[in-house]
Amino acid sequence: MAQKMAITLNVNGTGHDILVEPRKTLSDALRGDCGLTGTNVGCEHGVCGACTVLLDGVPVRSCLMFAVQAQGGELRTVEGLAAAPANGGKLHALQQAFIDNHALQCGFCTSGFLMLAAGTLEQQPDIDDASLREVLSSNLCRCTGYQNILRAVRQVRDAGNGGAR
Repeated sequence: MAQKMAITLNVNGTGHDILVEPRKTLSDALRGDCGLTGTNVGCEHGVCGACTVLLDGVPVRSCLMFAVQAQGGELRTVEGLAAAPANGGKLHALQQAFIDNHALQCGFCTSGFLMLAAGTLEQQPDIDDASLREVLSSNLCRCTGYQNILRAVRQVRDAGNGGAR
């Protein structure tokens, strides 16, 4: 067994001091060591996108990264999308749009889509439809048929509040 390393993951503005083996994936550390189970693990090969989180504002597949690689970066998970209860506990615009547009069914892929969309809209608030469709096609959903997901993300993009927190 490899010796564990002490690292600090800054997730949603909170530091998590954890001990991990160097080979532990970021998704496993988020779920098991930080208690943030909103990041789902699907294929464990970076194909499905269910594990997508933001690292320094960029969407990454957390199943393809080691936790030690994320040390020193700013991580944001689906738990970090909604505003703090002190601010009224409002949902992020994307979360509300997913509800309004019935963009989820079983919900397994939802956190990955939300984080992918949040990172994309924060980086490219005026992304065109073709590019948006291409970005969203990188995540897999077995239930919705994608149209409602696309509709929800477009709604947020068109309202100009893609970076709303």
